[in-house]
Amino acid sequence: MTLMEDAKKGTITPQMKVVADAEGIDVETVCSCITKGWITIPNNIGGNSRHVGIGKYMSTKINANIGTSRDYVDIGEEVKKAKASEIFGADTLMDLSTGGDLDLIRQKVMDAVNIPIGTVPVYQAAASHKAVVDMSSDDMFNAVRKHAKDGIDFVTVHCGVNRNAVERLKTGDRIMNVVSRGGAFTIAWMLHNDQENPFYAEYDYLLEISHEYDMTVSLGDGMRPGCIHDASDRPAFMEFITLGELVKRARAENVQTFVEGPGHVPIDEVELSVKGMKQLCDGAPLYLLGPLVTDIAPGYDHITGAIGGTLAGMHGADFLCMTTPSEHLALPTVNDIREGATVTKIAAHAADLVKEGQRERARAWDIEMAHARRDLDWESQYRLAINGERARCIRESRVTGSDACSMCGDLCAMKIVRDALSDNKYSSQK
Repeated sequence: MTLMEDAKKGTITPQMKVVADAEGIDVETVCSCITKGWITIPNNIGGNSRHVGIGKYMSTKINANIGTSRDYVDIGEEVKKAKASEIFGADTLMDLSTGGDLDLIRQKVMDAVNIPIGTVPVYQAAASHKAVVDMSSDDMFNAVRKHAKDGIDFVTVHCGVNRNAVERLKTGDRIMNVVSRGGAFTIAWMLHNDQENPFYAEYDYLLEISHEYDMTVSLGDGMRPGCIHDASDRPAFMEFITLGELVKRARAENVQTFVEGPGHVPIDEVELSVKGMKQLCDGAPLYLLGPLVTDIAPGYDHITGAIGGTLAGMHGADFLCMTTPSEHLALPTVNDIREGATVTKIAAHAADLVKEGQRERARAWDIEMAHARRDLDWESQYRLAINGERARCIRESRVTGSDACSMCGDLCAMKIVRDALSDNKYSSQK
């Protein structure tokens, strides 16, 4: 029995209780939202990851991507990235490996962390062939089943890339065509073999596998825009419409889903993209890469993604896939993962400050920090900071004799006013 089946029967499960406690809401609300498909808790029946709630009333979650490439395979390095992702605040992790022993890499990553793990099975389906177009539909579904059996909590499958979407792509005016790797694999396979996308044509079989293992399906955005020019176009919205239909079919089979969203979107179109996807997909949890709000910042795309992520979260996005300083440039390092996770965590919290269900809890954290700053209570500031270690390092590298920071020292505005108010209070009492 899947978690959604339990929810529809009104059965309160341990997963629901853990999530309700973590988010500060009542467990009946969690159960009701799972029934509707508005909250997802990715948790394969064969896995052992902790329970994370994604969706309505939940705090904004972040995902970290790691994985080898065919050009660079170092399992130890990927394990370090996985651990760094968890330490620096990632709520989930995706292993996107395409090079080396993929089964071994996946197992090592799963052993290294306690957060839900996702994969893109079509990468493994393609791995045993020289060209991606040579894999068979059996290869694709066998990879999904293998990952499900291994305990993977959610899989990205590009089911919305169908012949209709490809025709829209052919007649459009995109600059970058398709930047989703899984989407590109699928389109190339479809055109070469002159067949419909197996994951779309045989979607019921995908749901059957997912139901067996209670594995969440992340409906991939194969047509996501890869540059500002390509945002909010017909191929993207055609895919959104298809994904909405697939969400409803998954719910009917008691399979949890979330929906992946656009990559590069100008700031004035973020609200349109988020609300459009939410509407078309009937409130399914929305998982976004970024969105990146400009194309001209290689080396700083963790910042462009965080800007877009905050806006997206404010308008209803539930789950942000972090970008790192290496985005568009190279395979990320462990330090890139730390930077990307931290910056995206900041973006998620900034969104939570205005989100229904989380606003009060998020603001309480900021208010506690404000009191610590007012009181020049440095230890409390380090404890409350998203990266307290870095905050401590910066301050202690430039300490003066004052109990304030070295920017102002004894000219600290808060210190001066605090002392002035204290003296005035004493004088008035005399």
